[in-house]
Amino acid sequence: MFVAMYFFMVRPQQRKAREQRALLDSLDVGDEVITASGLYGMITDFDGGTVFIEISDGVEIKISRETIANKIVYSDVDGDDADA
Repeated sequence: MFVAMYFFMVRPQQRKAREQRALLDSLDVGDEVITASGLYGMITDFDGGTVFIEISDGVEIKISRETIANKIVYSDVDGDDADA
């Protein structure tokens, strides 16, 4: 019973935590991110566990690094394939 609970509950949580930690470690100035509350912005500076994000021209907020949910990656769309 414990082994089944480990494989269905504990292990996926550990994997997700490991992925989130890797994401937070890979962040750099200039990266576009989305916060857990749904704000989109670009990282402008770091100060330890604090991240400064520009959410609009001249509007910068200060948030905790852990509140970053994901990094935004724009895929390149080739104009030739879009017409087909």
